Amino acid sequence: MFELSGEFPVKRLCRVLSVNRSGFYKWKKRLENPSPKMQSFIQDVQIFREYHEKYPSHGYRWLNAKIRLDEGLLMSDQRAHRCCKFAGIASKAKRYRYKKAGTPDRLFPNLLMAGIKIDGPLQCVVSDMTAFKVDGTYYELTLYMDLWNNEIVAHELSAKKGDRMTYLNGLHTLIDLKKENPELNMVLHTDQGSVYSSKEFNELLPLYNITRSMSRAGTPTDNAAMEAINGWIKEEMKLDFHISGEDVKKEVDDYIVFFNERRPAYSLNYLTPKEFKAIYSSN
Repeated sequence: MFELSGEFPVKRLCRVLSVNRSGFYKWKKRLENPSPKMQSFIQDVQIFREYHEKYPSHGYRWLNAKIRLDEGLLMSDQRAHRCCKFAGIASKAKRYRYKKAGTPDRLFPNLLMAGIKIDGPLQCVVSDMTAFKVDGTYYELTLYMDLWNNEIVAHELSAKKGDRMTYLNGLHTLIDLKKENPELNMVLHTDQGSVYSSKEFNELLPLYNITRSMSRAGTPTDNAAMEAINGWIKEEMKLDFHISGEDVKKEVDDYIVFFNERRPAYSLNYLTPKEFKAIYSSN
């Protein structure tokens, strides 16, 4: 209506649209001379628009946490939701549905289902492989994540389908971390993939006091945290980081640094894994 008021009489427009004429002029005055409260709201909306352009895979809660981390701007989730609703901001990431539980484990017990207590770093590490394409090239990324603070402690990338070395190289990195903590009782949880089930993968673990745990066959919900992270990582690398085919390994390495040090995590009350570990170390 504001745009049309220069072409048609305001009185006629108000009559056609069933709008009170005095109310229209009051609204026009507020628009031309916004109050300090409205100006502040518009500034917040603009910040959310800028961050959503950078991180379109996320919704208002994560964006609010990221803005707080980067800008030091404290804002309630309710106000963040209002800003995003006003700007039409919503996560562009897909949501995944899991199948029902499969058959029980056979090689190793599922210790996560037993409800093991995790109250410190490296007590339980989960692993999985996720695949994605960049400019038509297929890649496999194997991740090892500390379930305590969601930190990616090891990762390996390969453009070769079914490359066992991504699993094994990541495992050796994990073993090196374990050597630095010889008294630590570590649990390593995976699915029943062929490499995870192999003798080559498992024969070294007892030597370093690493206990194996395994999901039921065909049951990704038994490793739900890792499965969820896999989904988010692929969405963020595609939508937020726009990984190209120029130097995929470096871009993935840079993303892992972002994930560990600059990405707020919902499960950590929107702290980053690095911040969560720093608070633990200071206590």
